[in-house]
Amino acid sequence: MNTNTRNFDSPMWRSMLFIPAHRDDFVRKANQRGADAYVLDLEDSVPEALKNEAREAVVNAADSVAQDGAAALVRINQGLSQATADLEACIHSGVQAIVVPKVVSGSQVQELSEHIDKLEAERGIARGHTRLIAQIECVHGLANLDDIAGNSKRLMGMSLGSEDFSASAGMEPTPEGLLAPNQAIVFASRRAGILPFGFPASIADYNDIDRFRETIRFARQLGFVGALCIHPIQVGVLNDEFTPSAAELEQARQLIAAYEQGLSEGKGAVEFQGKMIDAPVVARARELLRTTARVEL
Repeated sequence: MNTNTRNFDSPMWRSMLFIPAHRDDFVRKANQRGADAYVLDLEDSVPEALKNEAREAVVNAADSVAQDGAAALVRINQGLSQATADLEACIHSGVQAIVVPKVVSGSQVQELSEHIDKLEAERGIARGHTRLIAQIECVHGLANLDDIAGNSKRLMGMSLGSEDFSASAGMEPTPEGLLAPNQAIVFASRRAGILPFGFPASIADYNDIDRFRETIRFARQLGFVGALCIHPIQVGVLNDEFTPSAAELEQARQLIAAYEQGLSEGKGAVEFQGKMIDAPVVARARELLRTTARVEL
């Protein structure tokens, strides 16, 4: 599958904050954090002995985190038996997407998608309501990006899991080492018409907020549209840096207008603010405006 507008109507979540699904104290405070979406975690942040408790709490938790208009997402566990139990617990009209960890193949995504088909039908939920976000967390998954990205119409985006991926690659989660795999995520996402989420740095490193801001600014330059995060302090930075400024939007509109005026005069390239602009430059400007419209959904 290779359709550049496959998920054009997908929401554009700039910030997706992980919340342990079994921690009611965290869930109750979530709507104070300002994130576009909250990822109720059933995986890494939930001890094995508390998995069932987290599953039992997840639907009510979804209602709680979404009370002020944010989206409720759920990260499930890997492994068919655990993932199936998680989906049985969380497929609900109040859950907009499932974050799938440690994805290594397209068939893995397709199998989950087919199970969600059945659950949506059984529960009277519109087919396709529940979207998927794939986390690529090992070198084997990175080798199969195109297969993963193009395997299900439910898949709205992909993200690199920096810590697990770095462990898989036998490297430190440095910005330099994570740049190439993150770029691969962007390129494969764009080929498939889905959204690239992430940034080229460790998700666990949030103490230096100025450095984090620079990282996210760079991530947007690379083509990322939002990111998962683990600490509330990261939310504001993600929202700020993944939102085009009023000045950027106005410049994009003026650039497009100048180009269209040039076309009407038989010109394929025109001068705009000291630069020559042509179709690829205009395409970026149009994408900026589309991105902003989707953020405001």
